Amino acid sequence: MKKFNFKKVLDGLTSSSAPPAKPETEITETLGSEHFQVSKTVRHGFPYQPTAMAYDPVQHILAIGCKSGSIRLFGRPGVDCHVMHDNDAAVLQLIFLVNEGALVSVCSDDSLHLWNLRQKRPAILHSLKYNRERITYCHLPFQSKWLYIGTERGNVHIANIESFVLSGYVINWNKAIELSQRTHPGPVVSLSDNPTDSTKLLIGFETGMIVQWDLKTKTAECRYACEQQTLHSLAWHHEGKQFMCSHSDGSLSVWNYRSPSKPAQVFQPHGHPAQKGSKPEACRPIMKVAWPTSRTGDPFIVFSDGLPYERSGRRPCITVMQGKSVTVLEMEYPVVNFLPVSSTPWPNDFQDPYAIIVLLENDLVVIDLTTPGYPCFQNPYPMDLHESPVTCCTYYADCPPEMIPAFYTVGSRQQKKTGFSDKNWPVKGGEWGTSTCSYPEIIITGHADGSLKFWDASAVTLQLLYKLRTSKIFEKQPLNQSTEYEEDPFAIVKIAMCCESRILCVAGTSGHVIVYRYNKVETTVDVPTLEIALVYEVDDLDSPDTDQIPPPMPPPSSSVGSAGSGGMPSPSPHHSTSSEGAEKVGSPLLKVKSGPQKMVPGYQVDLCAQLVTVEGEPPSQILCLAINSLYGLMAFGNMQGLAIVDIIQKTTLLNLGTPDLYGSADPYTRTQPRSPQRKKPPAGLGDLGEAQAVEQERCRSPTTERDESNGVCLSPTGTTRKKLADIKRNRNQPRPRMSKAHSTASMEGNGGDADSKDGSFSRSRSSSMSSLENVSAEGINCLSFTESYTRKTGPSKSRHRRPSKEQQHVTPAFFPTPTTYMVTPEHSEAFEHHKRKVHQTLSLDPVTSPCLWVGTTLGSVLVIVLNLPPQGDQRLTQPVIVSPSGHSPDVEKEERNSRKAKFTSMLNNRLRWGLMKHRTTQWDHLGTILRLKGAILAMSFLDCNGMTIPPLFAKWEDPKKKEENREAKDGQSMQRRGWQQLQHLHRQKAPSSPTTETISDRQFVVICSEKQAKVISLPSQTCAYKLNITETSFVCKADVVSIAKHQSKVGHSTNLTKKKVRNG
Repeated sequence: MKKFNFKKVLDGLTSSSAPPAKPETEITETLGSEHFQVSKTVRHGFPYQPTAMAYDPVQHILAIGCKSGSIRLFGRPGVDCHVMHDNDAAVLQLIFLVNEGALVSVCSDDSLHLWNLRQKRPAILHSLKYNRERITYCHLPFQSKWLYIGTERGNVHIANIESFVLSGYVINWNKAIELSQRTHPGPVVSLSDNPTDSTKLLIGFETGMIVQWDLKTKTAECRYACEQQTLHSLAWHHEGKQFMCSHSDGSLSVWNYRSPSKPAQVFQPHGHPAQKGSKPEACRPIMKVAWPTSRTGDPFIVFSDGLPYERSGRRPCITVMQGKSVTVLEMEYPVVNFLPVSSTPWPNDFQDPYAIIVLLENDLVVIDLTTPGYPCFQNPYPMDLHESPVTCCTYYADCPPEMIPAFYTVGSRQQKKTGFSDKNWPVKGGEWGTSTCSYPEIIITGHADGSLKFWDASAVTLQLLYKLRTSKIFEKQPLNQSTEYEEDPFAIVKIAMCCESRILCVAGTSGHVIVYRYNKVETTVDVPTLEIALVYEVDDLDSPDTDQIPPPMPPPSSSVGSAGSGGMPSPSPHHSTSSEGAEKVGSPLLKVKSGPQKMVPGYQVDLCAQLVTVEGEPPSQILCLAINSLYGLMAFGNMQGLAIVDIIQKTTLLNLGTPDLYGSADPYTRTQPRSPQRKKPPAGLGDLGEAQAVEQERCRSPTTERDESNGVCLSPTGTTRKKLADIKRNRNQPRPRMSKAHSTASMEGNGGDADSKDGSFSRSRSSSMSSLENVSAEGINCLSFTESYTRKTGPSKSRHRRPSKEQQHVTPAFFPTPTTYMVTPEHSEAFEHHKRKVHQTLSLDPVTSPCLWVGTTLGSVLVIVLNLPPQGDQRLTQPVIVSPSGHSPDVEKEERNSRKAKFTSMLNNRLRWGLMKHRTTQWDHLGTILRLKGAILAMSFLDCNGMTIPPLFAKWEDPKKKEENREAKDGQSMQRRGWQQLQHLHRQKAPSSPTTETISDRQFVVICSEKQAKVISLPSQTCAYKLNITETSFVCKADVVSIAKHQSKVGHSTNLTKKKVRNG
């Protein structure tokens, strides 16, 4: 028989009765920043500021050099490579070693580089630097090992292309010209060898002197003196008996090789013949000429510009002449260079050109010479990425697989461009890589003209899927009456899209936000509109009518319309403004077209929300935009405040000035008007009209409270009501210090060791502390819809500790029920005992609820709770309740009211002898207010395992099928996946007992600002991790990207050019 051990029984009883220790939340990271490396893949779009171009006619590779020192190599669609020189010297000239996989680049720092293109990543093999002379022009004959280098002094040097070393052979300018010529011929502007005799080199000087140099005898064989003006280029006929010159007066001259005395022909292609006694018509310079020959007809003469000066307004052009046919092809941008594309690399054979590659300053054009009319090839590269300047860009990875085909289908239906050649793109070199992307990627670019382009970024080259013009819904503005506020009134500033539901939100620079829904069929609808006024001002309340009682709040069932100034909800779904005076609020900068509008398949307008002018000042630019398809809500913010819109019922739920989101817990003193931009003059007696009560309500003292039973727009601090004369005062004045003001929430102290040690949370100040920080502007910079904890819960080691003197004057910003009472010093200890009981009574189980997390430009993070009606028909009729206080009225209303009644009865019975100066007690709940350094840039939510919580969404469904299956499926198919996620999040509840020590954190929120990043545990709101940026740097962009079911948070530091990558 086993021996009984009484000691073990006692130990077991002792351990079972003792409360278990709070488990520490630990996440094992399998990846760290050292496992990530930022690498260059490809550059999309047109090369910036191109300066040079070269083409390999055998391998069909095109090279473009840029002013920044970069080189782009193009082949067949999908073949694109970008390389850079070691310095940022501009590329002046590019020369291919034909069919050898090598390229010579000439840079503005008088250096030459030999690139090896045969390896996977092109690299420089050799470099040659000139120190005494400036390089002006280089020439490499076909299959030659000698590179001819012309200089600014008129000399020609020769280098070996294999060793990249200069030879001792130098053609000096004084030996090339005649001895009788006393002037310097100028820099070398052109070099070309005779097609039939490679020992004869034609040297062209800027002043018009041309020399035929014999490389064997080292003597000048012939000298040609052009009487025309400056020489720009030379071109040989393939037979080697004639060459053509282009000049600065718009003329072309043809010279016979054996007749140097005078040109065989001189003509101005675009100039009228000179009349007797008059001068010839002045024309612009012909910068370059080409003379390719054809087996089937007359040779081509191709040149750039040369049009008369008198024809003002003419665009840059390329002229193609063949026999008596003259075709002028106008270009949209100035011509940088052009190259005829021939079927043979041999210069002494018929070239038979079939295309002309034209490099423009902002475009690449290829002309088809084999089709009558010379149409252009349709460019397969994304060169039109900057057709209109890109003002906004958004990247979506791991999109639904059916999304790209859907965009391509509607994009292919759009009007196709006409007038293009039906032949294949001539630049067809290179090969595709074998590796393919395992997940679909989409890039959306917003442009200055109000258009959006959807690109398939799954492969190396961007492919245009679909183009959307947002300006179509607005009325056209007269040319002489454009908006006085913006040069580009339709420019896109923010883009937000839900990939699963295909709902798209676009914010424009004129203060408009458009909601689009994807539809496969054409429809005709009226565009619903909302007009919203976001305004917050510091008003002067020195008026005789300041003792008027503020109006009551709306009933609990009403949704918040324009709460930014204490306004009521808008009854009309088409108009919502703040409650400022009618003389302040103006109209939107853009006017939406009235009447039914035809919507083509693709994205169709569902709603247009517009910010209106206030006192003649335009609304500030929208800084952030967020959409949630499952909630049916959209939010956006600017430097004035925040607006929340119900995109299902087409109503404005909330529009608040940023300071009003704090309520009386505002830690700042607002010293300047928020909006409009210029300060409003002091109000007189005649200005206190309809908006008087609302303005007084907005500017109430932090100690004044509203009844919070309606669940909307609650003040974060509950106090006793003071006299109206003390309540109505200017925000510019410092708030008075209250004696012995403390709250029930202050009994929690710092809420945990992590808070106290880290000091990562800036406490919300009471009125006695708010004047320490004076600010003039605070905008909304970041928004995130999520299902999360809205208030701080969980036990604290200092729960039953008496607050210090500091805590009696400072209300913590994260505690759930900070109700403040005015007590006398002698009754302070008695009142503390009752407060501890009240706090335990009012504690609620932590539960997640729909909410909106708001980040400001001053580093504050606030939470707005969303009370959503049930899905289905009720969602279409019942309002959405928005609670900036940080509590969900739907979850806590019944229990709060019951406990509130009990507590009121207890206070009346126990404290009737005079603990409180006033019996009227206002109730409120303080929501989460977190503080970081710098403006908030990004927020992301993680589960208890450290994985990113995906956003809730409603699955897209074809409207036809949705209507047919609505009764059968009861409207659940659209939200199946989203509600599964919602149920999963609702299971993330803490244990039911609020007094136990076993409460553990269920979520993490990662917040990144300009100066630091923090990982905060929820609902305890303790700091699990913190990363500070150095004082001399700041983060300009941070985002969370989900790629192939892996999440990473990336931050980019501007002046350190350093990227921080953290595994999710």
